[in-house]
Amino acid sequence: MLRYSDKIFDLHRQIESVGDHRLRPRIKTRMALSGALVMALSQLGSLNALEQTGKRNRFWHSKWIGGNLPSAETIGNVAVKLTCDSVRRLTKHVYVRLKRNKALKPFSAGMFVLVVDGHESSSSYLLHCAGCLKRTLHTPKGDKIQYYHRHVMAQLVCGDFCLPLDMEPQRPGEGEVTAAMRLLKRVIANYPRAFSLILADGLYLQANFFKLALKHGKDVIAVLKDERRDLLKDAQGLFKVEPSSVHQDGKVKRECWDIEYFTSWTQLGREVRVVRSLETSCRKKRKNISDWIWAGTISKEKLPTKQFVEIAHGRWKIENNGFNEFVT
Repeated sequence: MLRYSDKIFDLHRQIESVGDHRLRPRIKTRMALSGALVMALSQLGSLNALEQTGKRNRFWHSKWIGGNLPSAETIGNVAVKLTCDSVRRLTKHVYVRLKRNKALKPFSAGMFVLVVDGHESSSSYLLHCAGCLKRTLHTPKGDKIQYYHRHVMAQLVCGDFCLPLDMEPQRPGEGEVTAAMRLLKRVIANYPRAFSLILADGLYLQANFFKLALKHGKDVIAVLKDERRDLLKDAQGLFKVEPSSVHQDGKVKRECWDIEYFTSWTQLGREVRVVRSLETSCRKKRKNISDWIWAGTISKEKLPTKQFVEIAHGRWKIENNGFNEFVT
């Protein structure tokens, strides 16, 4: 895999271009980063497990590192001090090569989709830093302050696989959507033509987030689940009288309602489309029913009902092929 990546993506030289903020480093950044990459590809699980592979292992002395594997502590220190922009340039280089080699296929209806969502990466009652968020948890032994880190990820969903493009930490005192908007501005600047549609959870059904995407020519689909919203109340009233269509997707039967030209979301200042999918499936002789409702800015002409629902469910790919893969 490493030889192939060197051939296709010029991986060695790209890793050489990544820098960090250490002063007068004795160990090169590429040596620590190359070791961390092997740890991830081998699913070793921790830096300590990587260190136990042996500093004098022939693999490390080959072309890949060209010397002893740095200690777990050193790799951890280097990772903390990496310059984020140099890592982002490496990620963009991978995207450009994939695009040039025609390895990126549309997800559905000829569209490339960007999924945006937040994820909590770590938490502790003892260790914390200046960038930590904090919350008070009520326990039987009294209230305890927990420190945690949370970030927002932007992931490109293609036909065959998913490609993480960028992520942004949520800063103390701000909400997830604020961090997501900061991330979205950078992603659109770096990948202006990589996607045409953005998928998000119900938390992102906010006028400022939608307006930012629309300003740059991107459509948005987000889960609609806030019972207090006039938009949802108006849509639920029309679902009772409007005709539905039925679509079969494997063992899942979807009864769908698709209504355009809602003006109930006054903060957005434009018409939106609401789609409902009442889904029935049988698993282990048990009937499961789920009711999904989304609000979107994309028209039926661009995205028919069946493909709309298919793409809207693609939001879960950031959980399965993004967060879970990073964790494991």
